[in-house]
Amino acid sequence: MIKISKIEYYLPELVLTNEDLEKEFPEWSSERIEEKIGITQRHISADNETVLDLAVQSSEKLFENYDRNKVDFILFCTQSPEYFLPTTACILQDKLGLRKNIGAIDFNLGCSGFVYGLAFAKGLIATGIAKSVLLVTSETYTKHLNPKDKANRSIFGDASASTIIEKAENAKGYEFCLGTDGSGAENLIVKKGAFKTDFELNPNNEFGAEDLYMNGPEIFNFTIENIPGLIKETLAVNNLTMDDIDHFVFHQANSFMLNYLRKKAKIPAEKFYIDMAKTGNTVSATIPIALKNMMDKGMLKEGDRILMAGFGVGYSWGATILEI
Repeated sequence: MIKISKIEYYLPELVLTNEDLEKEFPEWSSERIEEKIGITQRHISADNETVLDLAVQSSEKLFENYDRNKVDFILFCTQSPEYFLPTTACILQDKLGLRKNIGAIDFNLGCSGFVYGLAFAKGLIATGIAKSVLLVTSETYTKHLNPKDKANRSIFGDASASTIIEKAENAKGYEFCLGTDGSGAENLIVKKGAFKTDFELNPNNEFGAEDLYMNGPEIFNFTIENIPGLIKETLAVNNLTMDDIDHFVFHQANSFMLNYLRKKAKIPAEKFYIDMAKTGNTVSATIPIALKNMMDKGMLKEGDRILMAGFGVGYSWGATILEI
């Protein structure tokens, strides 16, 4: 029912390598970082560079080979928006010179954001509201990080991905499986910055209330407990088996978690794509970046089925199947 017509992404120019982190934190080994999380470097937005700047860059790359006047709706996923108001999507419409008779909204989701964006786009297209949807997943999580937070600084990078989703006349319409568990909200959170003031810091948080706090073990446990079931549910609701899927592309959290998850879900290694070494965890942008890299490497052929799954902050999770 829907298809991904184009994907482009943009990475900020500033690069933070494992060796750079080792210089700041001599007790850490650059080799150990790579061995543990599968990341050698990550791109960091400049002080004056925002998600809007990144989104303009990725979208303009996309419009080099796609008519921008075809876009009927902008979906902008971010957790580090330009302003509280107005929405970044509205400003992006103007920056890109898109038509004014289109819809544009922001939605606040993290690592499940791309899958949720596809679900929203499917609804817009199915109801005839739009024929061409620009889904932007743009994030500058590094602006939430305390400079002394060596753990999270080794994981997260900044990026923007712009994806065109259109109606596919002859494609099968695959179902989505989405989930939410707000009881885990405090395990990945930035407490200060919006309007809530009566909060307490997690006792394990050694940094400030304005800094991102992640309880790594709890996030790991949430993932391992919920995502294998999500994969089974997604296959079942689409009347497919593991053998029917050509590629599994999950949110690129870190290689240790992904490999553990792959083994628990009994996914064949040759079908499981991991690609974060040069970008790190770019939150909602990881899945489209991985898909674009697979396309550029010639890994995808017509008719291939891809099972995509995003999961993380919220807690929030989602999965679906896409046919090339």
